[in-house]
Amino acid sequence: MDEIAELLREQDGVVARPQLLALGLDRTAVARMLRRGELVALHPGVYAERDGQPSWQQRAWAAVLHAGDGAALCLDSAVRAAEGPGRRGRDEGVVHVAVPDARRLRPTAGVQVHRAAGLVGRVQANASPPRVRYEEAVLDLAAAARSDLDAVAVLADACGSRRTTATRLLNRLGSRERVGRRAWLTSVLADVAHGTCSELEHGYRTRVVQPHALPAGRPQTRDHGPDGTDHRDVAHDDLGLVVELDGRAFDASSTQPSCDRDLDLEPNDPGATTLRIGYRQVFDRPCLTAARVAAVMQRLGWAGRPARCPECGTSDGPGRPDLPASAPGPTTGRASRPPRGPSAAAP
Repeated sequence: MDEIAELLREQDGVVARPQLLALGLDRTAVARMLRRGELVALHPGVYAERDGQPSWQQRAWAAVLHAGDGAALCLDSAVRAAEGPGRRGRDEGVVHVAVPDARRLRPTAGVQVHRAAGLVGRVQANASPPRVRYEEAVLDLAAAARSDLDAVAVLADACGSRRTTATRLLNRLGSRERVGRRAWLTSVLADVAHGTCSELEHGYRTRVVQPHALPAGRPQTRDHGPDGTDHRDVAHDDLGLVVELDGRAFDASSTQPSCDRDLDLEPNDPGATTLRIGYRQVFDRPCLTAARVAAVMQRLGWAGRPARCPECGTSDGPGRPDLPASAPGPTTGRASRPPRGPSAAAP
């Protein structure tokens, strides 16, 4: 019984029937422990040592034991196990488990099984419970995200946890044969790793400016200094306006507050007005961002009007006739010249 007690301690109070039989118990003894309430079934053939609501860690162990040899937590369950409780707030969801692609399992409540090829090399088998390695799980989550912005948020959360870096994720991505959004993920991770924002610049130009017929402005060159590379901005010299594209992936994190703040602009301000725009404004709400940038431009003297793009199907699109020039928009600031260096953009 000492061996069983030790196994229960190692597995957070969860054990599988085959493990009990391997330690010398017979089926009658296991049935007796269940009748006495010494063990409680969580899944067929998987038990907890006491009754009551199982913890997330117990549910994770139960899912892995139910899935059998070689199984491992994957996707957000692997990330949750690596980062610990509290931060992600996903303890109530299903537990995701990866198994070798040849295996077939009957569905069971609270467990989502994913068949995966080449799983052995991707698993941290000595973890408690076993799980897909952190970088692998993050890339899987980003590839499966519902939108590009959600993918960026996954990467932002992972890098923000300090358990990995954009460079490590980029290197791991390059070694994988199959992954969704490969080009997109590579571009974003390269931007973050090298302190640039080329993907954000491209998105701003093709999602915000061009489809809505906004003035393109003049791209400014990047400056290289001891603290890194300054972000490339867009200057509208005739309007005294600078659009600063803040490409730091952390600004797209789902934990950050919204960017919707009231503008406080003076049209005759002798300095330059600066709009700081990040991933969320470009990839989550490009039409609304275009409307707000246009409103600022109009206040500063632009005589044009934004066009509707095919995506402007809601009342928030740039074609909205009653959109006030003082509509809330991206974070703003003033400076005697276009600001250089890192800026604190809101997502």
